[in-house]
Amino acid sequence: MKRSMITLFIGLCLLIPLSAQQEKKVKTTLQTSREWRPTIDVRSDAVMVYGVGGNPSDKSRRIPFEDRVQSWRDRGYITHFMTGIAWGEYQDYFTGKWDGKMHLDEGQVQQNGDTIWHGHLVPYIVPSENFLRYLKEMHVKRVIDAGIDVIFMEEPEFWARAGYSEAFKREWKKYYGFDWRPQHLSPENTYLSNKLKYHLYYNALDEVFSFAKEYGKSKGMDVKCYVPTHSLVNYAQWMIVSPEASLASLPSVDGYIAQVWTGTSREPNYFNGKMKERVFETAFLEYGSMESMTAPTGREMFFLTDPIEDWPRDWVDYKKNYEATFTAKLLYPHIDKYEVMPWPERIYEGLYRTSRDSDKKERIPRHYSTQMQVMVNTLNLMPRSENRVDGSHGIGVLMSNSLMFQRFPEHDGYEDPQLANFYGQTLPLLKRGVPVQTVHMENLAYPETLKDIKILIASYSGMKPMEWQSHRLLAEWVREGGVLLYCGRDDDPFQQVTEWWNSGGNNYATASAHLFEELGLPKPYAAGEYTVGSGKVHILRNDPKEFVLDENGDTLFVDLLKKAYSEVSGEPLLLKNYFSLKRGPYLMVSVLDESVGTLPFIAEGSFIDLFDPEIPVLKKKVVNPDQQALLYDIDAIDDKEQPRVLATAARVSDEKREDNSYSFIAKSPIHTTNVMRIFLPEEAATYKVMNSAGEPVDHEFSWDNESGTAFLKFENNPDGIAVQLEW
Repeated sequence: MKRSMITLFIGLCLLIPLSAQQEKKVKTTLQTSREWRPTIDVRSDAVMVYGVGGNPSDKSRRIPFEDRVQSWRDRGYITHFMTGIAWGEYQDYFTGKWDGKMHLDEGQVQQNGDTIWHGHLVPYIVPSENFLRYLKEMHVKRVIDAGIDVIFMEEPEFWARAGYSEAFKREWKKYYGFDWRPQHLSPENTYLSNKLKYHLYYNALDEVFSFAKEYGKSKGMDVKCYVPTHSLVNYAQWMIVSPEASLASLPSVDGYIAQVWTGTSREPNYFNGKMKERVFETAFLEYGSMESMTAPTGREMFFLTDPIEDWPRDWVDYKKNYEATFTAKLLYPHIDKYEVMPWPERIYEGLYRTSRDSDKKERIPRHYSTQMQVMVNTLNLMPRSENRVDGSHGIGVLMSNSLMFQRFPEHDGYEDPQLANFYGQTLPLLKRGVPVQTVHMENLAYPETLKDIKILIASYSGMKPMEWQSHRLLAEWVREGGVLLYCGRDDDPFQQVTEWWNSGGNNYATASAHLFEELGLPKPYAAGEYTVGSGKVHILRNDPKEFVLDENGDTLFVDLLKKAYSEVSGEPLLLKNYFSLKRGPYLMVSVLDESVGTLPFIAEGSFIDLFDPEIPVLKKKVVNPDQQALLYDIDAIDDKEQPRVLATAARVSDEKREDNSYSFIAKSPIHTTNVMRIFLPEEAATYKVMNSAGEPVDHEFSWDNESGTAFLKFENNPDGIAVQLEW
């Protein structure tokens, strides 16, 4: 009887799909369209195999999808699926191979009649009902039939400059009930056009994901669906429309990947009258907007960064900006799941310039691949933490999906250069070391959204409230003790578009007039300070862009915030030129330029420098302005008797600890170098380093008596290098 019960239990377990059993173990993942190869075996927990037909930019389509998936499974990876919802290897649809009809008229088209292309016969798509049926039948079903129960549909993107195709005109008539209107002719047409673009991809993802879940259920599978997407900050700046925060309200959406990397974060912005790249600061705001978008909803979030970027540059540039974006994402301690890289094939096998001034191209330098792999393998161990980035917390900036609706084209001469209205509310604080948060209007109904916010900065210069209920929620928050700082002249041309505040029985001249009425403020809503219940409202009649477009233009804004913060919190607003955070044994630091001072951040103790490919032990680390650091604090180790790998450029597994020995297997891509810093109770008397055939491997070994760590260096092998240490 007992044996029969065990057999039954094992049988029931076997009915559960493998990836569903292992899903909770996925902390790190990567995306690739290629089959497994020894040069790209990064050893993340999972792999997102891209595209049933591969990726338009490479040769992956020559290998059947199922074979690519199996090649990764054979190497122990959990396999997921990723493809684009707005573009992809869908030529069989556009050229009529699927249903006998050409569909190239369903691309996104600009005013001059040009289609916006992502590749040869790969247009950005107007997601029609027919296209969604194709996507479900030809891609989603095939993926689920291959046993994959986690699907990532990336980048629901509709370009703001598009909206002139016949397909879009048909969708307009269907949605609004009247004929299409060219968006360039009026602010209202622009707003209507972008609201439709937003709706089309909101509906597209719901359609595809709902189908995936139902089809998976019919096969006994619990399919999970995720949206890899750029941040709202980036889409607004790049003039792209996407559903963003609203997707979290869909039961078919299980989570997101925050697609933030050098390419998005290096987009220039204005501060103190200067336009330039501010990669760390922009990345910090991008990751923050993604976290705040999902935190109140309970949706799962992965953070991405990329060791290179889409645009061909040089290895020196890639390394500097990778450190900046990597540090920015680690400063969000409640996020501990990561996409470690996209497209490892281009990172490890691509040719890029050796420096900005050189035309010589080479594959990734050994020092950089080693450093990168130390960073990537640190993510496998990065803990969640209740610690907070140091600084004055509780200041938020209100943002809405409508931030994407006013970006293109310009009307009536009103400009918002480089999204200056948003950066005008955030950079004056961020550049002074204040960890400003973003707050999504779409999440105001969740109590957690404003729970820790003391001061909320808002402006309708670059966006508009999409629902009147948001104002009621904001007014309740202020009456209960919140402080609202509203900045805006409210004279941009989008104030007069036909929307809820001036239609359907409402007759407010501006969107903010409805908010101020909800708050009980006296007309004409002039600049000044108002008491509302237990809270306060401050009105500045300046557009936020004025705070950053002019040199020292933020003085009034910052002075008011210092006063308001002191009053509401009982302590001064802390201004400094750095951010730092401790997560378990890891210390992350970023020192700002253009800040309140030029002093470096100095950490003293016993640290491993994880941005140095030799992972040295340091007693002091100096971080200068415009630099970042990632350190392992050796003093944070509690159990001094247990050996462990503290830092490594390979994935460690099969660890065995006995009284006087420690052994493990290290795996990482071929043609890369592994460095390891290993903590031992005492110096090793003997050690062995062997390949999978049991043959000795050339290596370097040294002992640092003060830190109690061994340094080990050898060439990586995806089949594994066995290390055994005895003392």
